[in-house]
Amino acid sequence: MTMLDRMRRHKGWLKWSLALVCLAFVALYFPDFLSQQQDAGAAPSAAVAEVDGRKITVAEFTRAYYQRLDAYRASAGESFDPALLKQLGVDRQILSVLIDEQATLAEAERLGLTVSDAEVRERILRLPGLQQNGQFIGEERYRQLLSVQRPPLTPSEFEADVHKQLLAERLRSALTSWMTMPDEEVDREYQRRNEKAKLEVVSFAADTFTSEAAPSANEVAAYFEKNREKYRFGVKMKIRFLAIDMPTLGKAVTVSPQDAQQHYDDNIEQYSTPEQVRASHVLLETNEKDEAEVQKQAEGLLARIKEGADIAAIAKEYSDDPSSKDKGGDLGYFGRGAMVKEFEDVAFSLQPGQLSDLVKSQYGFHIIKVMDKKPAETRPFAEVQNQIVEQLKGQRAQARAKELSTQIAPEITQPSDLDTVARKHGLQVRESNFFEREEPIEGLGPAPEVSKAAFSLPQGQVSEALQAPQGYVFITVLDNQPARTPKLSEVEARVKEDLTQQRALDLARTEAKSLMASFKDDFARAAKSAGLSVETTDFTRGASVPTVGVNAEIDELAFSLPAGGVSDPIVTDTGASIVHVVERTEIKKEDLAAERETLRQELLEQQRGRFMTSYLTKVKERLDIRQNDAVLQQAIAS
Repeated sequence: MTMLDRMRRHKGWLKWSLALVCLAFVALYFPDFLSQQQDAGAAPSAAVAEVDGRKITVAEFTRAYYQRLDAYRASAGESFDPALLKQLGVDRQILSVLIDEQATLAEAERLGLTVSDAEVRERILRLPGLQQNGQFIGEERYRQLLSVQRPPLTPSEFEADVHKQLLAERLRSALTSWMTMPDEEVDREYQRRNEKAKLEVVSFAADTFTSEAAPSANEVAAYFEKNREKYRFGVKMKIRFLAIDMPTLGKAVTVSPQDAQQHYDDNIEQYSTPEQVRASHVLLETNEKDEAEVQKQAEGLLARIKEGADIAAIAKEYSDDPSSKDKGGDLGYFGRGAMVKEFEDVAFSLQPGQLSDLVKSQYGFHIIKVMDKKPAETRPFAEVQNQIVEQLKGQRAQARAKELSTQIAPEITQPSDLDTVARKHGLQVRESNFFEREEPIEGLGPAPEVSKAAFSLPQGQVSEALQAPQGYVFITVLDNQPARTPKLSEVEARVKEDLTQQRALDLARTEAKSLMASFKDDFARAAKSAGLSVETTDFTRGASVPTVGVNAEIDELAFSLPAGGVSDPIVTDTGASIVHVVERTEIKKEDLAAERETLRQELLEQQRGRFMTSYLTKVKERLDIRQNDAVLQQAIAS
């Protein structure tokens, strides 16, 4: 994790890679990222999941969900789109983390691990966010900070969360403290990350050979005969379904101006952007160094900047913050609560263009220059009213769809009931085309839950209410088609395209082989003669190569060929490439020695994290884990 990450997260003690969520603690450390309450939906005490009887409530899930949403908003700025989180399945990711947390606690208790009240108290007293000038902020201020969380937290609730975190850490320590990371592995990884090569690459693209690769009808038929199984159709199903369609229901939904205003007032944080600062800094770490010497060096750099030196140039040469060093110390825009307090107080007190004196934090000495400021802003209600109305309509249509699916479920016991119920409630019954398990369904689109049910439901039966992209459906199976090999006429276009692509790839690779000798003789002259452009790249292991992408063979050759060496043609997904190693930067032993212990700890943490992930997977197999998808959908409806 980078220095900037540590500054922004304020939780160096949270080391488990599973990112167990101590929710109240996160909210406390991110006071600008407080969660919003929902307008409607499941009760806060309802369970979105249970882990061996341990409830994960809507309140817990909502706090985690909106903390993540606000963190993304702060990071993305104006480009933030809340709908994207749902498309990316962030709700499922957060629920998975909460389930992992409960499974961890269950396993710790099974093994007899405990945490005392004194240990909880000691941890709280040492939390950076609860200290001022190296001292605990006091009981009154502590309670005040907890009370402004949304929803408010009591000290006992917060302390229970800290207790959970300590118990999770204790389990991790008990299971992984024996692990070690030998020098050979550390050195190998350092070399992998830091070895660099300057490459020149020419690519022979199959696309340029498409016209001459076009096959005849006889060649297409022969290719099909040789590769019949490649085009085999899987089992296909055809269904009839009663759809409870949210867009249709939404047409009858109304939202009054008063309702929209109430939502705006209750969720004003969603429409507000806090004050932000853009700053650049130079950090000199004091970790395991003579603090007086570091301070003296920092004072010297500050004097140079005051005399006119460019802070960006100073940062690139001297800063110990790897996340901003290469950007000239630029931290971008950030709000209050995103940095450690000492840094934040100074940054927000400066005006654009102003330079700070030395700022001491737990990481070392900072020199801060404020580049720009954005005042706090709240979008007026009139600007977002239409957006709110559409959002509330969607929520209410979703709630109505769920309510209606529950209402009509007892009325649907056989296929003929679909038509009866449709007429009664003004709904539609439709038929799909034949579809394979992973294919979209006509009239529904991609619907994994519906597809799964269709391939397991006996004919003559009706499913329960199933989640579909636009609402809920009840289905019955009409017919099925067994797996079969198609006739050429059914797949001829696909076969022709595949054969053309294969022949074009072969032609590109043949061309590369025919010119290989000339490239080994004079790379630049051969490229010019062949009319090929040369892409130059500063390459590190695992990096993407222009026009090629990530390629394991190039990755190997870049560091095995001598400087000046030229490769044989390398097969790529798009044709072939030839690589010229212009120069290579070797590892300096003194740099390796200086970084070895830091890297060892990073690799050790990764190793422990992988072990815990595997261990927890087995733990969850023993536990009774139940998710309530209906409650989850209601929880994120807003």
